[in-house]
Amino acid sequence: MKAIARSTVLALAAFSTVSALAQPLSGDAPRTRDQVRQEAAAWIAAGYDPNDWLHYPDNAIRANRVITQRAAPAQPNER
Repeated sequence: MKAIARSTVLALAAFSTVSALAQPLSGDAPRTRDQVRQEAAAWIAAGYDPNDWLHYPDNAIRANRVITQRAAPAQPNER
């Protein structure tokens, strides 16, 4: 009976260790396809045109500023 209990405890410990190691260790884990699609849609909604290669750096910078302003919380005016 002790052998069964001991092997059960060891099996549970092994499974919990494996599941803990399966989680990403940092916040910079790879993004999913849905996250990339949402990000691309946000850039296009902010005015970025991927086909406008003539004005590439300017329209990307402008769209990034718009996205950053939308993501920032509204701050009250200080006087």
